[in-house]
Amino acid sequence: MAKPRVAVLDYGSGNVHSAIKALELAGADVELTADSARVAAADGLFVPGVGAFTAVMAQLETVRGAEKIDRRLAGGRPVLGICVGMQVLFDRGVERGASREGLGEWPGTVEQLKADVLPHMGWNTVDAPADSTLFEGVRDERFYFVHSYGVQEWTLDGHGARKAPLVTWGDHGGPFVAAVENGPLWATQFHPEKSGRPGIRLLGNWLETL
Repeated sequence: MAKPRVAVLDYGSGNVHSAIKALELAGADVELTADSARVAAADGLFVPGVGAFTAVMAQLETVRGAEKIDRRLAGGRPVLGICVGMQVLFDRGVERGASREGLGEWPGTVEQLKADVLPHMGWNTVDAPADSTLFEGVRDERFYFVHSYGVQEWTLDGHGARKAPLVTWGDHGGPFVAAVENGPLWATQFHPEKSGRPGIRLLGNWLETL
């Protein structure tokens, strides 16, 4: 059986090599690319992200990342965003008083966490829905976080026949969105590629849906 083909979006993000290795360990055939045709043809698109919201948005613009992501989602083609690659999927990010529009795939604002100690760095548990596919077999595991900002309120529900997104929560000074499963668009605030065996299993769960 052929391995699922995953395109890791190449826009200058700094954590791609560990992500590529983790995806390969999980069972994917991985390619780092920003080529529109190859991004569109892949079974899954992985959007990495480290650093500041504004900087990642600027880097995405250089490779027309928003267009590439939109085209895949319009065709129901899976996309997985990680860390700031998740944050930019929301409407807006606010960091150090500067506000920047995101990709607008989900409503919500990325803001500084309400915690005495920042960044939120290290291993933490999450509260995943019972019917989560992403967290199958790893619901009680710990995952690796490195962030000071996050979405702390979720407002998007299901409408009519549309299934409500599955939202997983974390806590550091208060609740924040740790992962989302929403049709073809999934994302995690933590780094599965730095989360050892549970992270590899989680990526494998995503690959099985492709």
